[in-house]
Amino acid sequence: MMVPILDSEQECDVQSTVNTPIHSDPYSADSLDCDSNSKSPSYFDSVSSSQLNGQSKGDLNSANTDVYISASCSCTNKDKVKHSRCDYLKSFSRHLLASHHPLPEKANRFRVLAHGFLCPPSGKVGAVLLVIVLFAMWWATLLSIAKMEVMPGGSLFPMLIMFIAAWCAGYIVKHTVLPPLVGMLVVGAILGNVEGINVAKQIQSSWSSTARSIALSVILTRAGLGLDPVALKKLSWVVFRLAFGPSLLECITCGLLARFVLDFPWTWAFMLGFVMAVVSPAVVVPLMLNLSERGYGLNKGIPTLIIAACSLDSVLAVTGFGVLLDLAFTQDNLVWGIIKGPLEAVVGVSYGVVVGLLLWYIPQRHSKNLVLFRSALLIGAALLAIFGSKILDWSGSGPLGCITVSFVAAHGWRKDYQEKKTKNPVEDVAAVLWMLFMPLLFSLIGAAVDFSSLEIGSVGIAIGILFAGLFVRVVTASLTTCYTDLNKKERLFVSIAWIPKATVQAAIGAVAYDTAVEKGAQQFIPLGKKILNQAVLAILIAAPLGSALIALLGPRLLHKTEDLHGDIQKESQEQSQTELGHVNEAFEGHESIYTRL
Repeated sequence: MMVPILDSEQECDVQSTVNTPIHSDPYSADSLDCDSNSKSPSYFDSVSSSQLNGQSKGDLNSANTDVYISASCSCTNKDKVKHSRCDYLKSFSRHLLASHHPLPEKANRFRVLAHGFLCPPSGKVGAVLLVIVLFAMWWATLLSIAKMEVMPGGSLFPMLIMFIAAWCAGYIVKHTVLPPLVGMLVVGAILGNVEGINVAKQIQSSWSSTARSIALSVILTRAGLGLDPVALKKLSWVVFRLAFGPSLLECITCGLLARFVLDFPWTWAFMLGFVMAVVSPAVVVPLMLNLSERGYGLNKGIPTLIIAACSLDSVLAVTGFGVLLDLAFTQDNLVWGIIKGPLEAVVGVSYGVVVGLLLWYIPQRHSKNLVLFRSALLIGAALLAIFGSKILDWSGSGPLGCITVSFVAAHGWRKDYQEKKTKNPVEDVAAVLWMLFMPLLFSLIGAAVDFSSLEIGSVGIAIGILFAGLFVRVVTASLTTCYTDLNKKERLFVSIAWIPKATVQAAIGAVAYDTAVEKGAQQFIPLGKKILNQAVLAILIAAPLGSALIALLGPRLLHKTEDLHGDIQKESQEQSQTELGHVNEAFEGHESIYTRL
């Protein structure tokens, strides 16, 4: 008997009808199966020879035609269902795609925020989602490595909470007129003092000190990279006057007030004076870099002047405090203590010059990974300066060595990038590192403030001493810039930039108290506690006040250089624009996180 030969399309239809069971659900996967390449057995293979016997050719062709028509109709209906479902999904997805809902040019904030929830997320929503995913990924990575250390109760968990909370606080404050570090300081103080959420108390002191030291080395490295050698040479005498004049007079003012108002012994009175008479590089330097990035003060090298004076100012305060501390407790080696201060400064500068010159030639200029090697060596040299000086008990030389090595190294590398008319890529590396360590630094400084150590009865007197010292400091800073090319507004800004206090006060504020407790000198414990109270108030008041004034008044008091590369004809101004302006383009790595949010 002859079997009709069907083409491939007919065979597919027949196979679908015979071998596919009938489903009540039209959206099931089996009911939508109509594939011409189906591997199921042929219809004629499934029919036995006995079924073919006794049937005429016409009957078989008729039956085959009926089956084909039925299968074709069934497949056509299922194709329609399938296509209708796809069309429905496509139509639904269009409502979720940002490409199908472009924003108008003058969209309001609500419209922009709503647009951010579309796919892919954008704007603030996309940035927040990025941060959540980033933090979750790194937390999961740390969990797989350190296991329970990153869980509540572990040693790494408080650091992680501090970092996230400080970053979020900085983002919120960024939308106000205040700089982000104010929010980081406040959230650090909250997490260090409020019962129930004082996770900062769980951080080991060695970990906190190490994190602050690393962050300080990073910001001092950025400061050294941002120094303008031409402006520094021009303002070298002003730098020394600004570094030492205001600090010494503030120290004398606070010391005399402590002696006659608080009835301190002379040694302890001037120990308090040196604790108060120092500006915070960790607060001032980022603000100066931010202003110079926007072109403010570059025409006269004001950022370079302030950054350079900051490092010398802290060396003087730490040295004077150390000498008086030894005198108060040991009564020995007074001569060595006096000589050690200047020696620390000489050693720090010498270390920076030698290592900086070494980095001119190592690695070689033709290295394929030049930026990587230079960045690693520079950061390593900065960390060695900070931590090595502490081990050798010459801590005053560390910050100065850190800023000197980056300044000397950048001076040697400057020719490579001036020829190519590009900025130094090492500055970008330092900017990324600062973006990571900035929340930790200021949140840990805020957490170092101990509200429980404040004595309510002495707060008023302590605040009076603080503002008296600040008044003398501001007036002296303005006088030290006389007979320079700075105008009255610029001199006022330099004075304001000398207000913030935080890092050094947090570092040495409790040293006298801890030393008295350790040595069992009961007569000195109350004096140490009063010095600690004064340092706490200085951080709480001067750091937010000074940073806010710098951020608000800087653009109003300083000249803005619109074109950083062509408008200024003088050599010092050109150098300031091409070098300090480029340095602070790297700061966009930090600012972009808040700006894009």
